[in-house]
Amino acid sequence: MSEGDSEFDPEAAEEREIGREMVDQSTGLGSVAAHLYRGEVHRAVDWRGRLDTTTNWAVTVMSAIVAYAFSGDVSHAVILAGVIVGTAFLFIEARRFQDYDIWRSRVRVLQENLFANALDPSAGVERAAWRKELSDDYRNPSPKISYRGAFSHRLRRVYLPLITAMLIGWLFHLWAFTPDEPFPESAALPGIDGTVIAVAVGLYYLTLLVLAVPLTSKERGESGSADHGDLEQ
Repeated sequence: MSEGDSEFDPEAAEEREIGREMVDQSTGLGSVAAHLYRGEVHRAVDWRGRLDTTTNWAVTVMSAIVAYAFSGDVSHAVILAGVIVGTAFLFIEARRFQDYDIWRSRVRVLQENLFANALDPSAGVERAAWRKELSDDYRNPSPKISYRGAFSHRLRRVYLPLITAMLIGWLFHLWAFTPDEPFPESAALPGIDGTVIAVAVGLYYLTLLVLAVPLTSKERGESGSADHGDLEQ
């Protein structure tokens, strides 16, 4: 008996065989898996569309606000209001990304452990207990990424560049429309000293930079190492 036979693991063998069974045997598993996978992909695409809609609205509204701010003698406070609006969209999109990630994670588990195994059973499966994890997730669905993680992901991918561009536009607006006043005095608003406004904006941007730092591999991307452990939380 070979060394591999002496270390035979029935559980691992069963997991490996599920891919071959789906292709080689008429058990109905292939049809069920195909419908399940198609449904999960549809829901992932649907939630991806909601994310894109939020992003499109954010870009459109923030661009319109900047365009209005430079259309004439308009207060620089309009641009700061646009930054606040962009932040509100960010909070909404982080929540939507959490929901999207539920379906995306299931699709990746099926791809890695079922369909990849069906194509090449000799390579085995990514996780031995993937069917149990997926079953538990169907019984008790829950987000696979924290709200902070989702917030960081969308901030880094979309909103930090947008808000950075708006704040650069804000500084340019101060320079172009109040050339006779030095910064930060030019940032003053009625009843609020310019230094206070400048410090508040600086602290706000510094907070965004801190929140944009990913704390886990999953927060860094949507595939590869970020997908391992999706259903284990």
